[in-house]
Amino acid sequence: MTTNESAENYLETILILSQKRPVVRSVDIANELGFKKSSVSVAMKNLREKNHITVTPEGFIYLTDAGKEIAEMIYERHKLLTAWLIRLGVDEHIAAEDACRMEHVISKESFEAIKNHIK
Repeated sequence: MTTNESAENYLETILILSQKRPVVRSVDIANELGFKKSSVSVAMKNLREKNHITVTPEGFIYLTDAGKEIAEMIYERHKLLTAWLIRLGVDEHIAAEDACRMEHVISKESFEAIKNHIK
């Protein structure tokens, strides 16, 4: 299950948006991330080709099981790392930004160690 940071961010965004709204469309993702719809369309094509998402004829985007697994892993990392940094005294905004970068590069082993330490 190898994905790049960009793909992980898109999958995480789809997951978050799907928790807030009944359907997710490319325009929703573009608005959420501040990207052009054309850039999002290219990314959705790539995610569809990797079987991480499905897109209905109406343009509704759904995570596949594989896509959801990646999205949930990244989102868990994001939430936990953000909360941990805030508890360490880091400003909330900076903590969220740093967690967003860290969530993509931290090893599974290191993340599990942090997770076990703070729980």
